[in-house]
Amino acid sequence: MNNDEGRVTMRLAIFLSILLASAISNAADLPIRFALDWRFEGPAAPYFVAIDKGYYKAEGLNVTVDPGSGSVEGINRVASGAYEVGFADINSLVKYRDNPSNLPVMAIMMVYDTPAFSIVTLKKTGIARPKDLEGRVLGAPAADGAYAQWPIFVEANKIDAAKVKIENVGFPVREPMLAQGRVDAIAGFWFSSYMNLKANGVAPEDIVVLLMRDYGVDLYGNAIVANPDFMRLSPKAAAGFVRATIRGIQDTLRDPEGAIDSLMKRNAIAKREVELERLKLALAKNFVTPDVTKNGLGAVDPKRLERSIEQIGLTFHYSNKPKPGDIFTARFLPPKAERLAK
Repeated sequence: MNNDEGRVTMRLAIFLSILLASAISNAADLPIRFALDWRFEGPAAPYFVAIDKGYYKAEGLNVTVDPGSGSVEGINRVASGAYEVGFADINSLVKYRDNPSNLPVMAIMMVYDTPAFSIVTLKKTGIARPKDLEGRVLGAPAADGAYAQWPIFVEANKIDAAKVKIENVGFPVREPMLAQGRVDAIAGFWFSSYMNLKANGVAPEDIVVLLMRDYGVDLYGNAIVANPDFMRLSPKAAAGFVRATIRGIQDTLRDPEGAIDSLMKRNAIAKREVELERLKLALAKNFVTPDVTKNGLGAVDPKRLERSIEQIGLTFHYSNKPKPGDIFTARFLPPKAERLAK
């Protein structure tokens, strides 16, 4: 064998060893299925940032993300075992856990410290406060996380619910129906409804948002929820998923323009400027709040969570009322210094 042949053989051996090492590395990555609450829109960008920057892989995880059809659905998808983790409404989780026969799905990371729940209307309707909804038509998808809080919103604002006609509408037609005047208001996540109304030709100054948190609904929003077997059998993976997700959110806060590129790779039909604005709106009002600035990303205040469970009980009849420790666990969160919103 001459020198040239030897060099070729050596390069081939090195190449094959790299391929083998890569295959072994990939085989070692634990598959994690993550169910979103909705389509691949702006607020989902942090998860794709964590994928593209290798944060999940650095934790030994091979994460795949699937879209959803509502912020309640993720609980059942995780409980079924089809998904290890999901993005779902923590208040719906409270109701789910009231049934002792249900699997003990738990939240392992808070994402929307302030929920996006809102009632959205237009200036021309004259609806400026919750009581103004009396005598009007509210469009609300039955599976919507915001609509799930309607009884609490009614109680907190002394609305005569009998005077509000509820029309069950599909998610795709919710904002168009409001823009067309076929309903007077809608229930939904404020940033999505706001952006969708703009896309339907409604001027921003004509959109009225009644954020439920501003009107007596003292609840948390969407959180990462986990399957009980996953938490029990793969605690390191659960902690790694949370840590990588937090890194993805931190990078998104620093560079939302760059983060939206990760989303656009997965949603070619989306409009970049629309999803970027949607992301920035969610980051400003839902991801980062004074509590998050003080306590870091991912955590909850147990006393506030307890208050929210009590508030849910105003209009939901508990048979086996869960405690905060049944709903949320902080054991998978990294130290506060690693969770700062920076």
